[in-house]
Amino acid sequence: MAQNVATLSDVAKKAGVSISAVSRVLSNSPQARVTEETRARILAAASDLNYRPNYAARALKFSKTRVAALIIPDLTNAIFMELMLGVEDAATEKDYMILLGRSEDLRPGGEVLERLVGQGRVDGVIIQPRDEVSEDHVSELVESAIPAVVIHSRERSDSTSSVVLQDELAAKMATEYLISLGHKKIALINGAPTSATAKRRLLGYKSALKEANIRVPAEYVTRFGYEAKAGREAARFLLALKDRPTAIFVANLNAAFGVLHEIRALGYSVPDDFSVLGLHDAWTAEISWPPLTTIKLPLYQFGKMAFETLYRRMHSGEILHQVTMDPPPLLIKRDSTKRL
Repeated sequence: MAQNVATLSDVAKKAGVSISAVSRVLSNSPQARVTEETRARILAAASDLNYRPNYAARALKFSKTRVAALIIPDLTNAIFMELMLGVEDAATEKDYMILLGRSEDLRPGGEVLERLVGQGRVDGVIIQPRDEVSEDHVSELVESAIPAVVIHSRERSDSTSSVVLQDELAAKMATEYLISLGHKKIALINGAPTSATAKRRLLGYKSALKEANIRVPAEYVTRFGYEAKAGREAARFLLALKDRPTAIFVANLNAAFGVLHEIRALGYSVPDDFSVLGLHDAWTAEISWPPLTTIKLPLYQFGKMAFETLYRRMHSGEILHQVTMDPPPLLIKRDSTKRL
């Protein structure tokens, strides 16, 4: 037998107040001018009746779905887990749901944006473009009526907010740590030339080398990408050099796994022949062989900030360009690095 669903009228009757008062309190409306005692009575009545808001009706009335989209390159990537949790937790606090999508089809006029924006399925969107997408292309993607936040890319749009991490600082810390271990021949395996994060990480790497008065050959910097396959390709290139590096800073965790694999495949050892340090941290770094030394960036807090920035864009029109700085990047020492 179907269970009766509690309505606003039921909650109002139990709390002894008007339906409009219940509606305003349960929707957190700023027009809900009621006493704290009345508010508590309404919330208690809603809880006792197991009241659930009718989101379809609310969307029709307020032209809001209470749903936002998070579009990222790879939903199965361990690096994105903390990011997704941060976005979800911040959304739940604001009574929003998150719709996940992949950015393979994220292009101007593409099917993903058309379905989400054109059909009014979401109130706003958080987008992480794929690495091969340039920052200028990103601006084209989000030029629409829907509120948007681009993550990992410093937007210059008048209509789109952005949130980034301290990529330059993290890369500098990674390089400085390898220098502290006595390494002077330090290579960088970086993302694609169009990647916004790769550009910032290159700056951090160069800054640390410059401050230590260390010069490295131009070929020590590779730009094959962030995937494990790209890491393997970059490692093959570096190990084929006549003057090989003794340490490798890999600007992405997935590429670092490829580097570890390729070094072993070529008959060398980490860290005895090469020290390897990766950017980002996940549970997979602990179980790699050897366990990977990393720089951990605050992806959970980054996700929360991304949604909070989107929420302000959706509800007040405020456009923000923010950097997640708390907590700062953290060095996690494991077995893939050693003193030269």
